[in-house]
Amino acid sequence: MTDTKIGGWLRVLALLLVVWEPLGFAVAASGAMNALAVRGASVALVLGVRLVAAALSVAAGITLLDGRRAGVPLAAAALGLSASVQLFGAVTPYFPSNRMPGDAPLYVTEIAVYYGGWLIYLATSRRARALTG
Repeated sequence: MTDTKIGGWLRVLALLLVVWEPLGFAVAASGAMNALAVRGASVALVLGVRLVAAALSVAAGITLLDGRRAGVPLAAAALGLSASVQLFGAVTPYFPSNRMPGDAPLYVTEIAVYYGGWLIYLATSRRARALTG
């Protein structure tokens, strides 16, 4: 572990990874529990991948907060996996949702902007570059 303290938007990202991603998983999982009996394996598989994404996000956030060099690539992997599984859920019928018909493009845009924005930030941030050495 290093003595590097992170700040600014990198700290915000780390806290979002530690807090927001697990909360998002919890909300999605609680809404999908009733669908397990009807849709079965597809819902369980998507939930399993979302659980892995949430766990990877927490690990990435903690690694960033500790100022470790591996935090930035781990955060990029966590963001990529989270975006992928959420996009999959938004555009396929395999995961239950309460979206209105025709709203999928709005959700896809929201997911792409949020995760894409953080990935661009990681690629261009001076703080992220300084952390990775």
